[in-house]
Amino acid sequence: MADAADSDPRRALREVLLELRTEMPDRMARSMRLQEVLRVWLLSRPEQRIGAYWPIKGEFDPLPALYRWGEDHPERRIGLPVKHKDTGLLSYHVWYPGCPMEEDAFGILKPKDTEQFEPEMLLVPCLGYGAGGLRVGYGGGFVARTLRARQPELVTVGLAFSPAWVPGLNALTDEAPLDAILTDEGLAWGG
Repeated sequence: MADAADSDPRRALREVLLELRTEMPDRMARSMRLQEVLRVWLLSRPEQRIGAYWPIKGEFDPLPALYRWGEDHPERRIGLPVKHKDTGLLSYHVWYPGCPMEEDAFGILKPKDTEQFEPEMLLVPCLGYGAGGLRVGYGGGFVARTLRARQPELVTVGLAFSPAWVPGLNALTDEAPLDAILTDEGLAWGG
């Protein structure tokens, strides 16, 4: 009998993309360029509350750019997700440099005992990305479920390294396209 992982249509693609990212010899230089792309892009945005992520598995780290975005603007909030096993959803809790952190049920760091808030924009990591704002994640479905549950809808922005482009990527049934995708080469999708 096949298990759920065997029925995952993107399993092999995820493995290839993860290897590509971890083996990328210029990942640090690409990260520095993507920091700049994100900082500049945020300058024209009206949102004051942004949910981000704690980087794992070689993901781009958006937190330095977000910290600079929030500097000297006490009304701006930066949050990291807390995964809820019971609902399969994410909630966002205030993050700041040096805030107390703890591991969640999945071994990923999350803010400890900070205020929960509703973000206006979500920054999400892309293992891969394609035309039309499509994203390849790790397959856990937390982002997709959270976005379906949010009303009003949030602005969604994927962050990826440009070599993670997947030509001909098709949407899965539970997937909504992202509003924008930023890479180390600039805006790859949306506005």
